Amino acid sequence: MKILIIGSSGFIGSHCIKYFLEKQCDVWQADILPNNDKKFIQLKEVDTDFTKLFKNQKFDVCINASGSANVGFSFNFPSIDFNLNVTNVQKILNAIKEFNSDCKFINFSSAAVYGNPDVLPINENSTKKPLSPYGVHKLQSEELLKYYHAFFGIKTCSLRVFSAYGEGLEKQLFWDLYKKYKKEQPITLFGTGNESRDFIYIDDLLQGLELIITNANFRGESINLSSGIETSIGEAVRVFYYILNENIVFNFNGEVRQGDPLNWRADITKISNFGFTPKVCIKEGLKKYIHWLKELE
Repeated sequence: MKILIIGSSGFIGSHCIKYFLEKQCDVWQADILPNNDKKFIQLKEVDTDFTKLFKNQKFDVCINASGSANVGFSFNFPSIDFNLNVTNVQKILNAIKEFNSDCKFINFSSAAVYGNPDVLPINENSTKKPLSPYGVHKLQSEELLKYYHAFFGIKTCSLRVFSAYGEGLEKQLFWDLYKKYKKEQPITLFGTGNESRDFIYIDDLLQGLELIITNANFRGESINLSSGIETSIGEAVRVFYYILNENIVFNFNGEVRQGDPLNWRADITKISNFGFTPKVCIKEGLKKYIHWLKELE
């Protein structure tokens, strides 16, 4: 299987490369950051041309792990976020339509499309009420995938990833917890601690991704990708600092940041029907992540 990873230097993209190389796939990379790999294609950061990815090579699968994944950034720079998460997706789709129409296209969407759900768990048909420009833009990218399949027959699938974490992630909750631990005591965190997320460790995400490539119908559908387990932020923080084996004092300030949802838990029935079973619990995943963090020092 010949796979193209767009956004190959990012957290998910870099893990995809390693995973599919180990599966003996023919893996190609594309990113705005330079790379010396022989199967790497350099992209421009502005006015990106994606046609060159497909003019000279034909791929069985294209995975788009590029774009912005920062809610705060989307409030401050909505036009840039739109360009990265919507315009670029349309340009990739059009390049596939013109030069590689039988390629399966997977785009990483986000649970941010749901906003604050009315009920848990959240299934793929739950109401979409994004709380941020980022969530709106991810929902718009999903619509693009739907109509490129409906109008042009392109094989497309959107993955609604919930709270992914693991080695290499240098942002979001657990990265921030470690940085705060290194700088300040006591530690003050946003929210109340009663907010919840559905965390998925990167190895489980990759397992799910492979199953989707093999089993999804690629007719523009969207699929939840997470563990299906709800964990409160307070509990996640306690587990994280317990693993560090430090007597760390922390508190929550009660302030909810703009764009942050309150509670998430995914209904993973659809991907479970493909044979997906999460294998890494939050405690084991955080042990691996913290080991990686300590190696950076």
